[in-house]
Amino acid sequence: MSFFPIFAVIIMQIDMILLFGMLFRGLIVGLVASAPMGPVGVLCIQRTLNKGRWYGFVTGAGAALSDLVYALLTGFCMSFVVDFFEHQMFILQLVGSALLFGFGLYTYNSKPPQMHQPSLRKGTLTHNALTGLLVTLSNPLIIFLFVALFARFTFVIPGHPVEQGVGYLALLVGALLWWFGITYIVNNVRSRFNENGLKVLNRIIGIIVMVVALCGFCLTLGGGSLRY
Repeated sequence: MSFFPIFAVIIMQIDMILLFGMLFRGLIVGLVASAPMGPVGVLCIQRTLNKGRWYGFVTGAGAALSDLVYALLTGFCMSFVVDFFEHQMFILQLVGSALLFGFGLYTYNSKPPQMHQPSLRKGTLTHNALTGLLVTLSNPLIIFLFVALFARFTFVIPGHPVEQGVGYLALLVGALLWWFGITYIVNNVRSRFNENGLKVLNRIIGIIVMVVALCGFCLTLGGGSLRY
């Protein structure tokens, strides 16, 4: 059988509205999951200041790959929950909004880890990316953040593998966009960036996440949905 007829059948079965919806939601989830300045965020900024922007970016890229691993694991487990709550998405979205608000509040009040003296060796870009990957993998608590985000944005939709795949790809792109942007900013204000800047950044991120959670909560109570 020719490849093109098979490809055409797949294209015809794709829900384009859902596809673009998953693209948008994936970008948002990737950005929100990467934004808080935890250990890997501090490491990324520290390397940007001490080694150069691209060393910081590849550190973030390694963290983004780790986020994707945890996102896939969370999505696989939640697919069973979504099936169970298929007719009770209202409850699932409210719970997701509440968890997301709690995460935003925690981020707002959290104190970023202290920045330490840099190593005299830059290492290779691959080594820096690997350490970013391992630091993030060592924190499985990020699964709870993905549970909140996936529930709030109805990110897991069984029976739509192509659209779901686009969502995960967009999640990775969103995370990479965050690290690309934050390293660009830090690199250009390096002389004025310090640990107080990390605290301010966490507060801004916390406020944004709480606003998103509250908007989602009101949207759900008003009968709105982010499913399509």
